[in-house]
Amino acid sequence: MKNSTNFFATTDLAQNFAVPGAGDEISTSIQVNLGPVQETLLIPLLGRAQETQKQNGLLRDEKAVQIVAQLDYDFSKWKGTRSLIWASLRTRIFDGYVEEFLARHPRGTVVEVGCGLNTRFERIDNGQATWVELDLPDTIALRRQFFADGPRRSMIATSVLDSGWMDTVESTGGPWIFISEAALIYLDAADAQRAISSIAARFAGAFIVFDTTSQKLVEAQAKHDAMRQLARASWFRWSCDDPREVESWGVGLSILNSKTLLDAESDLIARLPPIMRLIMRFAPFLLRSRMSGYRLNLAVVANK
Repeated sequence: MKNSTNFFATTDLAQNFAVPGAGDEISTSIQVNLGPVQETLLIPLLGRAQETQKQNGLLRDEKAVQIVAQLDYDFSKWKGTRSLIWASLRTRIFDGYVEEFLARHPRGTVVEVGCGLNTRFERIDNGQATWVELDLPDTIALRRQFFADGPRRSMIATSVLDSGWMDTVESTGGPWIFISEAALIYLDAADAQRAISSIAARFAGAFIVFDTTSQKLVEAQAKHDAMRQLARASWFRWSCDDPREVESWGVGLSILNSKTLLDAESDLIARLPPIMRLIMRFAPFLLRSRMSGYRLNLAVVANK
């Protein structure tokens, strides 16, 4: 099997990743100085790198492989963590929403709310769209070690709750799609509502893609294979049992689609490990009962 490297054979996971441009010396001394919530961005990063090392992974992300190889961080805490696979599946579902948007609006604006170290621009940019990547200052400081602004791409170091960044987004002229992948769920419920409502109030006709977690999942993080490896201060907070709750906030939001990870397209499901596919085929209730509370949602703001 291609790339059968044991990623977790040593404490320093970075040593196990084959970085593009073999032969070039890559420094692995970039320090990770992130707040507790921001540290969670390393989970999907590692997931994408891991999938890239597979023969038929969910995605190809050589940039993620390079970043993991350069970070001075002990990734071994997530050895054997299935959430890495689910995180990559989630990323591909979010990718699909953006790709569909860009197919209809090739010169539109993609706004990454809580961009972390994601590589959506590198993987699916169409050469015409404008991208705005938003995250807290410590995250953007780390991000700038690997990414740079460009004519159609800009990074903003601020909180989503500080509305000043919206001026930059509004100046692009739209239409807009706002992506919040594993970001708003780390806010308190009131702040999550404030963030989404502020976007909806400012950007008529915009699309907003975000994930939600049920109260049951919020309360079960001590058993979550990835989150239990981090301090409680890192855990997600916003519990939302029904994503259509946002429609009652009075800001013109409508849910167009809401799905679980198990509702992914068949071509993505086919790339999951055999054991996962077997369970989904012959005992889907085992997964659905556990995963129904985590949903990926597409909403649209009414035109005014």
